[in-house]
Amino acid sequence: MFERFTQGARTAVIGAQTEARELGHPVIGTEHVLLALVADEAGPVAATLRHHGVDRAGVRSAIIRHLGDQSTEASTVADRDAEDAAALKAIGIDLDAVRAAIEENFGAGALRLPHPAPKRRGLFGRFHAGTGHIPFSPRAKKVLELSLREAVHHKHDFIAREHILLGLLREGSGLGARILTERNVDVAALRAELTRSLNTRAA
Repeated sequence: MFERFTQGARTAVIGAQTEARELGHPVIGTEHVLLALVADEAGPVAATLRHHGVDRAGVRSAIIRHLGDQSTEASTVADRDAEDAAALKAIGIDLDAVRAAIEENFGAGALRLPHPAPKRRGLFGRFHAGTGHIPFSPRAKKVLELSLREAVHHKHDFIAREHILLGLLREGSGLGARILTERNVDVAALRAELTRSLNTRAA
């Protein structure tokens, strides 16, 4: 299936992981897929979404409204760690010296948490990024599976960004679809435009 993804579709799926990571979210949902599709400003799908009143800023703000921006929590933890180190230093404990002593006795990296067991490879494993894998939610996986069904339905031997958005519309229950509904998108008209775009490309 992955081999049938166009470069644009691969970029969108990898972009969904990037968007989830930037928001500090632990899983890639349908909302991150939508955000990645609309973020590719040069792409035809983003242009179609903009035509329907959907842009990156609006989608991102809707995601934050529903799920929050957890990236700030990570920086808060880092700030707290710095405060803890300063407090320990004030009472004569040098945290760096303690770490160095532990590593000297127990080996380099003794304080690091073990990595989780590797995830099974396959379609979703191939979208692994260098700074840590974020899993796809069941609904996001369903969207990608439905993108294949959309390609088969339209008799296309490739899966493009349009197929992914059609899959998201067909799944219909995830936050991505809900955001489109909240923005009063005419789903039937959007589906028709995406189909026309695909037919033009396949012709």
